[in-house]
Amino acid sequence: MNVVTTCKIRRDIREHLVSAYPEISFQFCEDITEAEPFIHEAEVLLTYGEDLHDSHIDKASKLKWIMVLSAGLDEMPFHKIEEKGIIVSNVKGIHSIPMAEYAISMLLQVSRQAKTVSENERLRRWDKKVRMTEITGKTMLIAGAGAIGQEVARLAKAFRMKTIGISNSGREKDFFDEVHTRSGLMTKLAEADFVISVLPSTPETKGFFAKEHFEQMPSDAVFLNMGRGDAVHDHVMLEVMQEQLISHAILDVFEQEPLPEAHPFWGMYNVTVTPHISGVSPDYQPRGIEIFEHNLKEYRNGTNDYLNKINPRKGY
Repeated sequence: MNVVTTCKIRRDIREHLVSAYPEISFQFCEDITEAEPFIHEAEVLLTYGEDLHDSHIDKASKLKWIMVLSAGLDEMPFHKIEEKGIIVSNVKGIHSIPMAEYAISMLLQVSRQAKTVSENERLRRWDKKVRMTEITGKTMLIAGAGAIGQEVARLAKAFRMKTIGISNSGREKDFFDEVHTRSGLMTKLAEADFVISVLPSTPETKGFFAKEHFEQMPSDAVFLNMGRGDAVHDHVMLEVMQEQLISHAILDVFEQEPLPEAHPFWGMYNVTVTPHISGVSPDYQPRGIEIFEHNLKEYRNGTNDYLNKINPRKGY
């Protein structure tokens, strides 16, 4: 069996895989360009997904399984993958811990006026009039009540928050006081102090949040997007913040990435910009490889009990 990577894998993980599976031939490549000469022999591909195109799938005549070391799949060539009957799995869920910590930390930074405090420190300005607020006892609405949303809600409970989830099914989920379908979103936004989007990019979620949704939120609400940038179009988000419909937006994802240097978001005091880093963690690859090893066992045994198996037709 030939396993080819199109992304940089940590040395300790490479050594572990080679030692644990001596019967498997691993070709560790750091990007798709380096991997291209080996793709035609690959039975399994380890990738972050965004580098694969139809031409690569055509070349990979022996390819049976693609393991995506990411949760985002919006750039995968699914039509060609489905046509060739290739198995796809991903690492959905491993982002939940760092992304939940990111969400809470950013809300605390806003409530405790971290921007102002840092600027005052830089200027050596002793200003005790900085207006602090609390997040304890507030209401949080989370669009996307999967593994990440549930972990955000779990941490929110440490601050005694009321948690409201929005999901496709509307079924009850751990750590949520209420879960509603999209039809209940507009009504529930009026209750939310914090609105968190962890939505993936699918045809159903593009432009999920429109200006009318922000008009429904309290004027002192905080919106945080760490799912996919197209859940709210950049021009809509810009208009919302220019009109100050809500008090603050924390944006980790955008329709265009990297965010252009000239974009107004960079200079807006009521917007916090981070460069798509909410899921960054030193434990990211080890957690992803755990899922790969589980699925590798299923693949070799032919039992097909894969974790996070993806439906190519749906894209998730």
